[in-house]
Amino acid sequence: MLAALPHVWIFRLEPITQTQPATWKRFSTTSQSDADTTWPLACNQGFHNLFLAPGSWPAAGAIALGHPAAGWILVFSSCGSMLLAAIVLALSGRKYLRAAATQGATPLLAVVLGALGLLAA
Repeated sequence: MLAALPHVWIFRLEPITQTQPATWKRFSTTSQSDADTTWPLACNQGFHNLFLAPGSWPAAGAIALGHPAAGWILVFSSCGSMLLAAIVLALSGRKYLRAAATQGATPLLAVVLGALGLLAA
Protein backbone atom coordinates (compact mmCIF):
# COMPACT_ATOMS: atom_id res chain seq x y z
CA MET A 1 0.00 0.00 0.00
CA LEU A 2 2.94 2.34 0.62
CA ALA A 3 4.00 1.92 -3.01
CA ALA A 4 0.89 3.82 -4.07
CA LEU A 5 1.63 6.98 -2.07
CA PRO A 6 4.37 8.46 -4.30
CA HIS A 7 2.20 7.83 -7.35
CA VAL A 8 -0.73 9.72 -5.84
CA TRP A 9 1.63 12.59 -4.92
CA ILE A 10 3.10 12.63 -8.43
CA PHE A 11 -0.44 12.76 -9.81
CA ARG A 12 -1.01 15.97 -7.87
CA LEU A 13 2.14 17.49 -9.37
CA GLU A 14 1.70 16.56 -13.00
CA PRO A 15 -1.82 17.41 -14.14
CA ILE A 16 -2.87 19.67 -11.28
CA THR A 17 0.11 21.92 -10.49
CA GLN A 18 2.31 21.37 -13.60
CA THR A 19 1.90 24.95 -14.79
CA GLN A 20 2.76 26.53 -11.43
CA PRO A 21 6.38 27.77 -11.22
CA ALA A 22 7.30 25.71 -8.15
CA THR A 23 6.24 22.51 -9.90
CA TRP A 24 7.63 23.17 -13.35
CA LYS A 25 10.98 24.10 -11.85
CA ARG A 26 10.96 20.78 -9.96
CA PHE A 27 10.69 19.02 -13.33
CA SER A 28 13.50 21.15 -14.85
CA THR A 29 11.12 23.03 -17.09
CA THR A 30 12.67 26.40 -17.90
CA SER A 31 9.68 28.63 -18.63
CA GLN A 32 5.96 29.06 -18.16
CA SER A 33 5.56 28.67 -21.91
CA ASP A 34 7.30 25.29 -21.82
CA ALA A 35 5.18 24.22 -18.84
CA ASP A 36 2.03 25.16 -20.73
CA THR A 37 3.26 23.32 -23.83
CA THR A 38 4.14 20.14 -21.94
CA TRP A 39 1.00 20.14 -19.78
CA PRO A 40 -0.91 17.61 -21.96
CA LEU A 41 1.96 15.13 -21.64
CA ALA A 42 2.25 15.80 -17.89
CA CYS A 43 -1.50 15.37 -17.53
CA ASN A 44 -1.36 12.00 -19.27
CA GLN A 45 1.61 10.92 -17.16
CA GLY A 46 -0.10 12.08 -13.97
CA PHE A 47 -3.18 10.02 -14.65
CA HIS A 48 -0.94 7.08 -15.54
CA ASN A 49 0.59 7.36 -12.06
CA LEU A 50 -2.81 7.69 -10.44
CA PHE A 51 -4.10 4.58 -12.20
CA LEU A 52 -1.09 2.53 -11.06
CA ALA A 53 -1.66 3.42 -7.42
CA PRO A 54 -4.94 1.72 -6.48
CA GLY A 55 -3.94 -1.76 -7.62
CA SER A 56 -1.90 -2.26 -4.48
CA TRP A 57 -4.81 -1.51 -2.14
CA PRO A 58 -7.11 -4.42 -3.09
CA ALA A 59 -3.99 -6.61 -3.23
CA ALA A 60 -3.31 -5.97 0.45
CA GLY A 61 -6.98 -6.47 1.24
CA ALA A 62 -7.18 -9.77 -0.62
CA ILE A 63 -4.12 -11.10 1.18
CA ALA A 64 -5.42 -9.94 4.57
CA LEU A 65 -8.83 -11.52 3.89
CA GLY A 66 -7.32 -14.90 3.09
CA HIS A 67 -7.16 -14.77 -0.70
CA PRO A 68 -3.39 -14.82 -1.18
CA ALA A 69 -3.36 -15.99 -4.81
CA ALA A 70 -5.52 -13.07 -5.97
CA GLY A 71 -3.65 -10.67 -3.71
CA TRP A 72 -0.20 -11.64 -4.96
CA ILE A 73 -1.31 -11.47 -8.58
CA LEU A 74 -2.42 -7.88 -7.93
CA VAL A 75 0.79 -7.07 -6.03
CA PHE A 76 2.99 -8.35 -8.84
CA SER A 77 0.86 -6.63 -11.46
CA SER A 78 0.52 -3.22 -9.83
CA CYS A 79 3.86 -3.02 -8.01
CA GLY A 80 5.64 -4.69 -10.92
CA SER A 81 4.28 -1.99 -13.23
CA MET A 82 5.38 0.72 -10.79
CA LEU A 83 8.83 -0.84 -10.60
CA LEU A 84 9.16 -1.09 -14.38
CA ALA A 85 8.10 2.55 -14.73
CA ALA A 86 10.81 3.53 -12.23
CA ILE A 87 13.40 1.56 -14.20
CA VAL A 88 12.39 3.35 -17.41
CA LEU A 89 12.67 6.67 -15.58
CA ALA A 90 16.14 5.76 -14.27
CA LEU A 91 17.27 4.84 -17.77
CA SER A 92 16.08 8.24 -19.03
CA GLY A 93 19.11 10.01 -17.56
CA ARG A 94 21.21 10.56 -14.47
CA LYS A 95 19.13 13.52 -13.37
CA TYR A 96 16.15 11.18 -12.91
CA LEU A 97 17.88 8.66 -10.64
CA ARG A 98 16.62 10.19 -7.38
CA ALA A 99 13.04 10.36 -8.65
CA ALA A 100 13.29 6.80 -9.95
CA ALA A 101 14.59 5.59 -6.59
CA THR A 102 11.74 7.36 -4.80
CA GLN A 103 9.19 5.95 -7.23
CA GLY A 104 10.63 2.44 -7.30
CA ALA A 105 11.82 1.65 -3.77
CA THR A 106 8.56 0.50 -2.22
CA PRO A 107 7.34 -1.40 -5.30
CA LEU A 108 10.72 -3.18 -5.42
CA LEU A 109 10.36 -4.08 -1.75
CA ALA A 110 6.84 -5.41 -2.34
CA VAL A 111 7.90 -7.52 -5.32
CA VAL A 112 11.01 -8.93 -3.61
CA LEU A 113 9.27 -9.69 -0.33
CA GLY A 114 6.31 -11.18 -2.20
CA ALA A 115 8.57 -13.44 -4.25
CA LEU A 116 10.48 -14.53 -1.14
CA GLY A 117 7.22 -15.20 0.67
CA LEU A 118 5.89 -17.32 -2.17
CA LEU A 119 9.15 -19.26 -2.44
CA ALA A 120 9.05 -19.99 1.28
CA ALA A 121 5.42 -21.18 1.18
